[in-house]
Amino acid sequence: MKHILCTLLLSLVCFGASAWDPTRVALHLVGDSTMSNKPNLAYPERGWGQLLPQYMTEELEIVNHAANGRSTRRFLNEGRWALVLSELKAGDYVLIQFGHNDQKEDDPARYASADKDYPAFLRQYIKEVRAKDATPMIASSICRRHFDEQGNLQRKLLDYASAAKQVAESEGVEFFDLNEQTCGFLKNIGEPESRQYFIQVPPDLYTRYPEGKTDNTHLNVVGAAKVAQFFIRDLKARKHPLANYVYRDSL
Repeated sequence: MKHILCTLLLSLVCFGASAWDPTRVALHLVGDSTMSNKPNLAYPERGWGQLLPQYMTEELEIVNHAANGRSTRRFLNEGRWALVLSELKAGDYVLIQFGHNDQKEDDPARYASADKDYPAFLRQYIKEVRAKDATPMIASSICRRHFDEQGNLQRKLLDYASAAKQVAESEGVEFFDLNEQTCGFLKNIGEPESRQYFIQVPPDLYTRYPEGKTDNTHLNVVGAAKVAQFFIRDLKARKHPLANYVYRDSL
């Protein structure tokens, strides 16, 4: 395990911040902190999109536009979506995954209701990707690690996951149910075992967190790799065109 972690961490220096290359088919990742690149390799937080290049050949350009704290609304209003569209070319793919920050009712800059605004934004993204002759894809948010006192997993994102699925089905786009996969995984392994996939920082290790930090939303390198593997396995199982770019011996 130690050898695997070291290899992953070292390789992130090369692959963590993929640059756009107009000569190759590209997979553009659009989402929040659970997907985004984390430039500070001294801190253990990783997005699953940051680990994805480890499983794909270099013939596929992976461009990670995901950013911490973003929702469907904020990503669009900040101009980040306009940047994605400016780089998008015919034949590319765009994987869209939001939900965590869309829930924040106390923040009007991010909040998007699960029954109205969130589906509307997703439909806008899909329409504008198709206008570029590219292929939109939708993924539901990964599971939060929330167990009650009886050890039962509490699913906090079901309404957004359901809305994402409904939009994908009605618009005829590929849907990757990472919420169902990750929640099922956490439920099966249980509360104690699931800690190893999330940020569990002990005291006196990082000056920013002298008392330590427990974060049940964000992934460490092991958790990010696990979610990336869920996505890769789904690509292979459904024989998606992107599965042609998966390393044969990656899983």
